Amino acid sequence: MDMYLTFRWFGDGDPVTLEQIRQIPGVEGVVAALYDLPVGAVWPLEKITALKDKINRYGLRFDVIESVPVHEDIKLGLKTRERYIDNYCATLLNLGTAGIKVVCYNFMPVFDWTRTELHHVLADGSTALSYDHAVAQKMDPLYGDLSLPGWEVSYAREELQELIARYHELSEEELWANLEYFLRRVVPAAERAGIRLAIHPDDPPWPVFGIPRIIRDKTGLDRLINLVDSPANGITLCSGSLGANPENNIPELIRYFGRKGRIHFAHCRNIKITKDRCFVETAHPSADGSLDMVEIMKAYRDTDFQGPVRPDHGRMIWGEKGRPGYGLYDRALGAAYLNGIRETLRKVKN
Repeated sequence: MDMYLTFRWFGDGDPVTLEQIRQIPGVEGVVAALYDLPVGAVWPLEKITALKDKINRYGLRFDVIESVPVHEDIKLGLKTRERYIDNYCATLLNLGTAGIKVVCYNFMPVFDWTRTELHHVLADGSTALSYDHAVAQKMDPLYGDLSLPGWEVSYAREELQELIARYHELSEEELWANLEYFLRRVVPAAERAGIRLAIHPDDPPWPVFGIPRIIRDKTGLDRLINLVDSPANGITLCSGSLGANPENNIPELIRYFGRKGRIHFAHCRNIKITKDRCFVETAHPSADGSLDMVEIMKAYRDTDFQGPVRPDHGRMIWGEKGRPGYGLYDRALGAAYLNGIRETLRKVKN
């Protein structure tokens, strides 16, 4: 099993430093992006190579981008999408020139990952991200009820209001059609660049704020990879995102899509489902949540997954202050835990 551990880093403004990341046992690479460019702009080759050189100086590999955001005009299918798709293709070609191998992206309208609480207190006194659908249904993002770290975009109220209104008029099938149009344009560019595209599932995997979401289960993921039948058209298999729906059996999904060669990036984290459409993020070990992390890692071994894997969101522990979900300590513990499972599975063949 030749998967390799990576760690997400948000650039020079991240409280977690490259010096700290390189000291985490087993972590070989960094997952990052260019965060100072507007969505839809072409990523200049010189900025990509400068970021890569900075990461490489710490002895860390950099061949995964998370994420290259997809402009809302593409998701909405507006006439202006052509320019943004051309720019996306140009960005892929520059990333390929710089040696990037995997590009994670998502097709979630307006909102990226959504939570209703950023500092949910767990029994041990640590804090974690949590989601309660009943609370989400009462929230109004137009009036500042929702502000989450890690979003690449922030909108003025009037712009956000217009976007939400447009998506309320968009059916799931229309969103699927816009995704297919996008993929038919960008997958050939990815092939030329030597890049594997890896869509991230919707998080959580159901509609939020009356806005459609379509990448949420095996049916949707299977439909996605068949829109454009190419090895470059693949998946970021996020256990925490998909696992929020107990009908999504994560080891089965890994085996199904892994044997098709379409999992290009693995996010491994645990969550505890508390009731229907409600969950809290936990420490990585299986006993702390609803997911069996050993079975998940075993599924990757059994399908000979050889791509990047990273511990995903972590708790805030030991008094750490930082970006919710992206502190150092608990994610480092998660990396060590995953690395321990990986080493054991190498030596125990059952």
